[in-house]
Amino acid sequence: MKYVLLLVPCVLSLCTPFYNIIEPRLGGFPFFYWSLLLLVPVSALFILAAYKGEAR
Repeated sequence: MKYVLLLVPCVLSLCTPFYNIIEPRLGGFPFFYWSLLLLVPVSALFILAAYKGEAR
């Protein structure tokens, strides 16, 4: 189960056709850029959840 948590952010970042769009914009940035920037803390949360699952 913990390895699936690590796989989710990797798969999300590789699914480029789903988020390779310009609209909606957030602060002037196209969706492509701010979605990848948002994926960084989301990935950290998934890594934290995998770590906590390993510690038990």
